[in-house]
Parts: sequence; C-alpha cells; structure tokens
Amino acid sequence: MSAPERIPPRGLTTAELLAEGELTVRGRIREASNAALYCTVAYDGREAACVYKPVAGERPLWDFPDGTLAQREVAAYAVSEATGWGLVPPTVLRDGPYGQGMCQLWIEGRPEAELLALVDGDEPGEGWKAIGLADVGGGRTALLVHADDERLRRLAVLDAVINNADRKGGHLLSDGEGRLHGIDHGVTFSTENKLRTLLWGWAGEPLTREATEVLGALKAGLGAGGALAGRLAELITAAEVAATLARVEALLASGKHPEPGGEWPAIPWPPV
Repeated sequence: MSAPERIPPRGLTTAELLAEGELTVRGRIREASNAALYCTVAYDGREAACVYKPVAGERPLWDFPDGTLAQREVAAYAVSEATGWGLVPPTVLRDGPYGQGMCQLWIEGRPEAELLALVDGDEPGEGWKAIGLADVGGGRTALLVHADDERLRRLAVLDAVINNADRKGGHLLSDGEGRLHGIDHGVTFSTENKLRTLLWGWAGEPLTREATEVLGALKAGLGAGGALAGRLAELITAAEVAATLARVEALLASGKHPEPGGEWPAIPWPPV
C-alpha cells in the first residue's frame, strides 16, 4: 500500500487531521490480531494514510479489561509526546465507520535489518546487545541480538514506563528518514508488572542522563494536577495512572534500566 501525502492542512496538526478528517476504509491489515483497517483521512483537500482499530474489533483478553485497547494506544502516544522523543506516531480516539476506535498515522516502514539479528556464538559482538538464545530448528540455537542504538534505548525506557507487554520486532518501524517508530501499544499500563520486550540489552545498566531528565519531567507531569496525569485519566483508570507514576519513580530511584522480573515471560512470542 502506498501512503498518500502526509502533510496536514495549514494550521491543522496531524493529530487534528486524524481526529477531524473524513475517515475512509481502504482495506484490512490481516496480520493484526485485532481488527485493524488501512484507511485514509481527508480534510480540506488534503489526505493522509492511517490505521483505524475499532473497539468493536478487539478480541477479549484475560488480563486486560474488554474494550480498553484503543484507549491504551492513545495513552501510549500521550506519554511518548511528553517525553519529547516522538516515538509513537500521532494517535487519536475517534468515531469511525465501525464505531469508536483508535486512529493512528500510517508509517510507511521499511525493513530494519540493522536493528535485530541472529548470530552464532555466545557474545553479541561490537555494536550489538544480547537478548537471549533462540531455537532456530534442527536442535540448533542462535543468539538473538538488537542494535546498540540510541533510538531503541529511548524506546526501551518508554516501554518500561508504559509497562508494554508486547514489544515485538514487527512493532519497530523506520520511516526511511532515520526516525524510529513504535506501534501496537494496546497491552500497556497494567498495574501488574507485565514488561515483555525484545529490548533487554540494557537491562541493569545505568540510565543515560537524557533518560533521567525525561523521567524527571514525566514524574512532574504525572503528579497531582499534572497535565499528563489529567490526560491519562481520560483514557485509563486512576490505579493505572498511579502505577505509571510509581514505575517512573522506581526507575529514577534505581537509576537503571529494569531487568526481567521472572513472574512473567520476558520475551514476547513470536518475537517478530
């Protein structure tokens, strides 16, 4: 699918275009586990491609309340914007042809061969971080690694804050201009520790100064009367907002990237 022009009308932000434009379904993304529709959104002669995930198409999950995944996607975008890193594409909650749902700017991603790899041996090699051993068939294993990349490291911090339970390789998109985007954030913000990700390469390592400063800003925004706390309260429960603040505070107190807890599978399956 080739994406239409992404430039919003003058004076209209991309998020406003997604929220206010006329939404037209063009096809279905069949690889998605929940209903995900490829659409265009048009306003004042301009058009952009987007993904529309109606709440009505969400499959029930045993560990997340029914009908809440779209709101969690929008909440992840809100936190991403608060970091200033712009890791999640513009995402809004709106009505569409199949009812209320999440609408997110389409990223015409390209394969990121430089971010994930399987290598022989026990060490990742220079410029790579080890994730763990993977079964590659025939009784053989290989070391799954990810790039020692600043963009991925920022995303690892964001995932720790939003408690992302499903950070797969297929959820990493590069737009061809050097910008990395994370997508599919429906299973986030649980009050229980559910962090499940491929980005464990920095586990236990000190946070960067930049990450610490961003976490400090998030703490302020999530505090009583904070703008981010107010926005999240419109999308997730009060307990989930409080748990998000607690995770930020825990990261600041430890000064380190989190490590797998052991009570929950650390790596999603399938990993891509």
